[in-house]
Amino acid sequence: MGKITVVRRVVQVGMLALFCLPPLLAGWGLAGLFAGGDGEVAAPAEGILFGSLSSSDVAGVTLLDPLATLEAMAASRSLLTASALVGALLVVLVYGLVRGRAFCAWVCPVNLIGEGVDAVRRRVGIAVPERTVDRRAKIAVAAAVVAASTLVGFPVFEAVSPIGAVNKGLAFGGFAGAGTLVAIVIAELLVSRRVWCRALCPLGGVFQVLGRVGQVNVAIDHDACIHCDKCAEACLADPAILTPVLAGEDAIVRAGDCMACGACVDACPAAALRFRLGRPRGASRGKADSAPVAARPSSR
Repeated sequence: MGKITVVRRVVQVGMLALFCLPPLLAGWGLAGLFAGGDGEVAAPAEGILFGSLSSSDVAGVTLLDPLATLEAMAASRSLLTASALVGALLVVLVYGLVRGRAFCAWVCPVNLIGEGVDAVRRRVGIAVPERTVDRRAKIAVAAAVVAASTLVGFPVFEAVSPIGAVNKGLAFGGFAGAGTLVAIVIAELLVSRRVWCRALCPLGGVFQVLGRVGQVNVAIDHDACIHCDKCAEACLADPAILTPVLAGEDAIVRAGDCMACGACVDACPAAALRFRLGRPRGASRGKADSAPVAARPSSR
């Protein structure tokens, strides 16, 4: 693993552990278990942090998953409280400024499992198609989830969310969505590489829309690029999002699908890729990146 991937693994595991800390610090067990006596114990919710990736309370500030918020409003056919709306907007603002799908790469536990499935499949030599569903389909799935929530009167995706099956399951023992998670693992092992994260996850669809304005972007030094395609092979989102920069048509990866995972940066043998802040205009070859990396030896 490259340096960025190592850091990302630490963050991914750390986020899982963070949500498990409140019940553990209160003397409870994981997965909703409690092994203690008859004496009084503190409630996990009394700490500084409590909740899940869907809804959390951090030092008295409510943070809400934007898709869950849309589902809840659609299901109730009314606005949520002001504090709930602010909590959802805070999440939108942070990920919107960074990179919408940075959540998928750095926080979401399903992506962590998906990368594990990738590694297992490579090790045992199972070959599956790179893509079978258009990556933009997840935006339509998100819209369908909100519409379905309106019709049935409850948040549809939250009832079957694989994210909740891992996050809430470890912290609280709520394993709703475990069946979805098993189906995802089977599909990614035998049907198509990363089909859930790339093309079907509705929360990924919401963050894909936000990703169009993210300020943390992968930039390329066209002169250093040796066109080995190792970055495309490593891409967790979809290799197609790298096409404009590899073709010399742009200086940064602009697609909202980019997860800012750093896999392409780690994989580049010529160090032609790096993270940069901002979204430059006029991305003509050699001019769009206002702060290019130093030239490196090329194998061309």
